[in-house]
Amino acid sequence: MNKIEKELLASIADLHKIPAGAFNLRENGQPKIKNSTAEIEITSKKDKPGIDIYVKPNVKNKSVHIPVIITSGGIKDLVYNDFYIGDNAEVTIVAGCGIHNATNDNSEHNGIHNFHLGKNCKVSYIEKHLGVGNGQGEKVLNPTTKITMKENSFFEMDTTQIGGVSHSVRNTKAKLFANAKLIIKEKVLTTNNQTAITKFDVDLIGENSSVDVISRSVAKDNSYQNFYSAVKGKNKCFGHVSCDGILANNSRIDSTPKIVCENVEATLVHEAAIGKIAGEQVVKLMTLGLTEQEAEDLIIKGFLK
Repeated sequence: MNKIEKELLASIADLHKIPAGAFNLRENGQPKIKNSTAEIEITSKKDKPGIDIYVKPNVKNKSVHIPVIITSGGIKDLVYNDFYIGDNAEVTIVAGCGIHNATNDNSEHNGIHNFHLGKNCKVSYIEKHLGVGNGQGEKVLNPTTKITMKENSFFEMDTTQIGGVSHSVRNTKAKLFANAKLIIKEKVLTTNNQTAITKFDVDLIGENSSVDVISRSVAKDNSYQNFYSAVKGKNKCFGHVSCDGILANNSRIDSTPKIVCENVEATLVHEAAIGKIAGEQVVKLMTLGLTEQEAEDLIIKGFLK
């Protein structure tokens, strides 16, 4: 791998070399490296671009990495990935996409991920998005995540838009059956004229199913963010959505909650707070020797941690 490829993989997947376990790397719209193990099988789709990942039942403490990198301008990539998690399995999935664009042509990645969780399984899903490169071409990332969770399954999704992404639309849809639990943690940073749109749509179908969505976002300069969430309680269940945002300069954040109760025993809660950086926090840090910009950067870093 060259320097750019190594830097992207380190940023989006914490990889400094090709891992020994299950792994799939996609670059510039084409599959590049793929490796399966006895516990996790990765196969290429025959009818469209993408892969199927099969995690066998009862697998414990295993991981699979499926990063995507784009290192050229003028790329428009679309990929479909399906994950089949066997009953009682426990696995960590590290995804994410990094775009390095030093040209004046736009580059774009659209990833459609479908998760099929078996009974009693546990999945940790980590997804980072990053745009770098000094070209005028845009860096566009549009992830779609669809999750179906069977009885007693657990899914934790930690998604981060690190910075440098010109435009993004993030769609997440989930259906939860009895005793399934979904946790989503989102962190988004936009600057300059960037836009980021997030849409969550969760159906709590089974008894005692639950979802907890925690979104933290920072919009700076002239950037724009839109956060939309819809949680539908169709049984005895619990749903919680928390959306906190920080505004700076001429940026804008819209937050639109939607809660639908279809059962008298459904408990659904939405919290939203948008504001600027507290002046007293900046002043306090400046008394410790930081400049105003350094103080604001430190506050933002802590908020998005």
